[in-house]
Amino acid sequence: MAVKGKWAQGIEPRNFRWVIKGTLAVCERPGGYGVNHRRVRRQEEIIWVREQGFDPVISIIPSPANLHNYDELNVSWQHRPFGNHDDAEAYLGAFYPELRDLLAVNGTKVLIHGEELGDRLSGIIAGYLVWSGMVPEGPKAISLTERLLQRQLGPPARELVTVALEMAGRG
Repeated sequence: MAVKGKWAQGIEPRNFRWVIKGTLAVCERPGGYGVNHRRVRRQEEIIWVREQGFDPVISIIPSPANLHNYDELNVSWQHRPFGNHDDAEAYLGAFYPELRDLLAVNGTKVLIHGEELGDRLSGIIAGYLVWSGMVPEGPKAISLTERLLQRQLGPPARELVTVALEMAGRG
């Protein structure tokens, strides 16, 4: 069996962060977003995702563009678009139970990505922590998420935490 070289392992996506070590992670869109998007980088990052054993990758980007690249590299993916005008309570009400069920399978590694590691993705994560009961209070979930993701959560992210708290009956 041939030994895989350094480049065969791919490269870690930008802003890759573990939320639950070895189980749940987030990052920006493989290949970057906007004018910084590069096809070769996207391929290298998807290879890294595959080699790390993520199954599935969940994209919250409204557009399905480039999702076919996961198929080409044999990476399982799900598209759960969350647009700027979508109803947050309805979206999270469907997304959180699905995420909980995925994470309940022993050995599953889930990677969630948005265009960037911004307030939408950060808010979803902080909200999941309170909705699931892992972190019982909104301010603690926000603080923990800020440390884990190495970025401050703005008003849109904090609003998602408020919605998650209300859904969990703790708002």
